[in-house]
Formats: sequence, structure tokens, C-alpha cells
Amino acid sequence: MGEHRQFRFGVTTSAAGSRREWVEKARRIEALGYSTLTIPDHFPDRLATVPALMCAADATERLRLASWVFCNDFRHPALLYKEAATIDLLSDGRFELGIGAGWLKTEYEMTGIPFDPPAVRVARMEEAVRVVKGLAAAGPFDFAGKHYQITGLEGAPKPVQQPHPPLYIGGGGKRLLSFAARDADIVGFGAKALPEGGLDVLDITAGAVRRKLGWVREASDGASRLPELNILIFVFEITDDRISAARRHADALPGLTAEDVLASPHVLIGTPEQMADDLRQRRDEYGFSYIVLNTLVEEHRGLFAPVVGMLAGQ
Repeated sequence: MGEHRQFRFGVTTSAAGSRREWVEKARRIEALGYSTLTIPDHFPDRLATVPALMCAADATERLRLASWVFCNDFRHPALLYKEAATIDLLSDGRFELGIGAGWLKTEYEMTGIPFDPPAVRVARMEEAVRVVKGLAAAGPFDFAGKHYQITGLEGAPKPVQQPHPPLYIGGGGKRLLSFAARDADIVGFGAKALPEGGLDVLDITAGAVRRKLGWVREASDGASRLPELNILIFVFEITDDRISAARRHADALPGLTAEDVLASPHVLIGTPEQMADDLRQRRDEYGFSYIVLNTLVEEHRGLFAPVVGMLAGQ
């Protein structure tokens, strides 16, 4: 994989019942040594992404803030650019712009937003990325796409990070990961999302991840720079008996064996020392250096912190 990138770690969260609770969460995540707070963009049971990001930015000093990810179909890309650039400006350059094509069919149905076929949603997101990058550049911007048209618009404000905030695109399919390899600064490896919610558990196996990594390498071949590779952790458990824990998790993941569970780059089971060893090995094998704890269980953040302390910045 060539020279390693340094490890960094993020946490996904988006729920709070008050400003005080949200501020305390952000400050605790920063104090535990995580580099990034990532916030999803969904309608049910979530804080609104933009104000939550800004509140967390205002409450912290070093913590980076990431949209994880903005659903492209919820905003016109000109508005998305303006919000992203404003967050970056007002956070002193601590924003990471994650954007996705949208996948959760139920929230489209609840809001009356048309849930187009995957190819259409992905094509629309690809155009949106072009618009966001174009508006971040100097001067008026024109764009004539199939889904979006921009005429003589100059993006304002301009972001602190140049040429634009780091762009995160993640997914589980070949088209999306290939596009991310060419156009994103951070490529996220996730599992295929099911339209009704949930994930395809067979898509978290080591074999599935190797296949996706092959798509990314193929698409980025000859690129002047390789993107940062991110992996989402879906299963996390601190234990002295990883075999028994893996068997228990396998029972809840139809089609997977305990060996599949332990080998999956999306899984961390064991002692903190074993987890650190697993992450080093996976960076050697796959190139994953940006690790995001995506379990949404708050207790996991403190339990994972010793691993963060061992590896962050190395």
C-alpha cells in the first residue's frame, strides 16, 4: 500500500435532548482523543445536521466536524455548497464534507421526495460534487448537467480549507466507490444499505472489502494522490474471550461464521491491545487509517478510547 497515513478516529452521533447535552457530548469526544465528530443526515429521530455541526464546532477547539453524510436529494448543490463553506469558515477550517446519493427509502416516502432508481440518484450526486467543487473555485461558475444547471454563480463564502473542505464519499457499490476514488479526498468503505433500512451483512466480510478495495485501486490508478481510506466499525465489543463473542455476533448475522466476524474489517472484538493489533494489520493489508466507530452506543466511545490513545497520530 506504500507509505501509511497516520491513524485518526471518529465517532458517529446525532441525538441530544438539549444544547447542554449536545455540547457535553462534543467536548467529551474531543477529550477522549477522537479527531472527528460525524453526524448523519436523516429525518427521523435526529438533530438537524448543519446547526448541530456548528454548535459542536463552537463548543470545541480541535475537534473536526463531518457530515456523515449529507443526502444529496435533500438540498440543491448550490445550497449545499453555501452551507458547507459557511461551516468551514465559522469552524476555522475544521469541516469534512460527506455527501451521499441517499438510500433510506422510508424517509423519502415519508417526506414525499421521489425515490429514483440507484443509477439516477448516483448520477445526480456526481453532478452535485462537480457543482460544489466549481463553486469553491474563484470566479463565476457555469454548469449544464442533466440534473442541475448553474449560470454565472460565484460561490460565497469561500472555505478556509483549499481548494475545498475534504470531500468524503462512501459506499458499497462499484460505481460509487470508483467515483469516490477519483473525486473524493476520503473514500469510505461501508456495507450495502438496504432500501428499507439496515445493511447487507454479507457485504462486511473480508472478501467483500477486498473486492471493493480492488475497485478503488483500479479507479485511482495513475492518480497524482491516493485518497484517505476510511472504514466504519459496525460491531464493537471489549472482551477477553473473542471467540465466544464472535460466535454470539455470528448468530445475529445470518450467513456469517465466527471466523467471518473476526476477519471483517468492520468488526472490532477483543482486548484493547488486540484491537490495536487488528487495526495495524488492517492498515498494512487494506490501507485503512481513518476509523469511525459507527455503533451509536455511547458507552463504546469511552471503551474504545484506550485504543485511540495507542494509535492516534501513528
